Amino acid sequence: MNEKKPTRRDTELHCANPLACPLSQVKEGARVRIKRLSAPPEVNHRLREMGLGEEKQVRLLAQSASIICQVCNMRVGLSADLAEKIMVEPVHNQTAKAV
Repeated sequence: MNEKKPTRRDTELHCANPLACPLSQVKEGARVRIKRLSAPPEVNHRLREMGLGEEKQVRLLAQSASIICQVCNMRVGLSADLAEKIMVEPVHNQTAKAV
C-alpha cells in the first residue's frame, strides 16, 4: 500500500544503490559521472589515459555484448566485465555539461 514512487535517479540507474552503480547497469542514453575505478591499477591507468577518469562525464550510447559510451567527444567500447568495475552516479540535465 505504501509504494515508494521511483525518483528520476532511481530510473536512470538500474542497481541496488542508485547513488553509485557499475557502468554496466546504466540504461542507454543516460549521462553519468565516474566516481571510482576498481579495476587493476594498470587497467585504471589505461582508462584514465582514454579519458575515463574520476569525475568525467560519460553518456551510455549502447549496451549489448559490449558497452559503447561517449566521453570527451569520443566513442569508447568496453567489455561488460570492465564496465562492471567503473562506478558511476547520475548527472542531471540542469548540471550536465557537454560530453
